[in-house]
Amino acid sequence: MKHETLMLSGLFAACLLVCTLVLGSMLSTSPAPSQTAASRTLAVSTSLCAVPGGVRCPLPRG
Repeated sequence: MKHETLMLSGLFAACLLVCTLVLGSMLSTSPAPSQTAASRTLAVSTSLCAVPGGVRCPLPRG
């Protein structure tokens, strides 16, 4: 019985530590500016549209 209680309290402490670290990281990060995110998305979508022959597929507008 004592072993199970010790394991359960250790699991509770580990879960509390993980939750605290995740919450702290969510609260301390700052979002990326929208212009930077938009340019990254365009760069990724442009690079994904390349085909082996050097021809690029048209990107959707809008």
